[in-house]
Amino acid sequence: MATAPANALPLFYNELQPLSSQLHANWKARTLETAEFFATAHAVPLTVEEFISAQRFYPIVFSAGPDPVPLALFGLNDGVNVFVDEKGMPTRDIYIPAYVRRYPFMLARLRPDSDDLSLCFDGTSGVIGEFEDGMPLFDGEEPAEATKNTLAFCEQFEQAGMRTGMFMQELIQNKLLIDGEVTIEPEGGQPFVYRGFQIISEDKLKELRGDVLRKMVQSGLLPLIYAHLFSLSLIRDVFGMQAQQGKAPPVTPVEAQA
Repeated sequence: MATAPANALPLFYNELQPLSSQLHANWKARTLETAEFFATAHAVPLTVEEFISAQRFYPIVFSAGPDPVPLALFGLNDGVNVFVDEKGMPTRDIYIPAYVRRYPFMLARLRPDSDDLSLCFDGTSGVIGEFEDGMPLFDGEEPAEATKNTLAFCEQFEQAGMRTGMFMQELIQNKLLIDGEVTIEPEGGQPFVYRGFQIISEDKLKELRGDVLRKMVQSGLLPLIYAHLFSLSLIRDVFGMQAQQGKAPPVTPVEAQA
């Protein structure tokens, strides 16, 4: 069900170009009026700082494999996002993850042997180019105010990503993650079994030593864990929304797994 992007490029990005005051001095950025890239996204990376806001709207799970990441579930099957229309625009009041909001920009390493990050953009997004309208990217050779704000947002996202990595290491070291499984039985139909994701085990959480649990409380990790656990009840709600929108899997398979 929940899979992390397997492409060489991150989810949503078709290419990356470093923003340059020489190459893009006269370029402008338009506002994203639509977000087709988001319309078919069923799982989007989430940072721990977003758990509290996100858990009210959709499930938070963790990707499978040895290097799991938190994922916001917008649908239970590939290509299904029950919270947006065909143009990727929200159909209800929900929290939009920072991963989505930063597009088409992101910080990336230009060389694998360097830790330096540069502000890059997806040149296929259609909102950055030599337009007559839009926000200028540069003021002379200096970044324009809008570009500075974009850079600051991307830097904050990277910092949140580092904190998320530390959170995940805590979960892994304390062996709190288990394979998740949800069985949904539609009325009059065969059950659908969703796997391919991880969740935090409440039983293993209860078995933690007192000093480990105290450390989690003091570091603020425990509220994040419970935000994840509370959000799992929304999985069936998402399935119900898929059914209402005609996006539920066919009835014949016993198992529907993305």
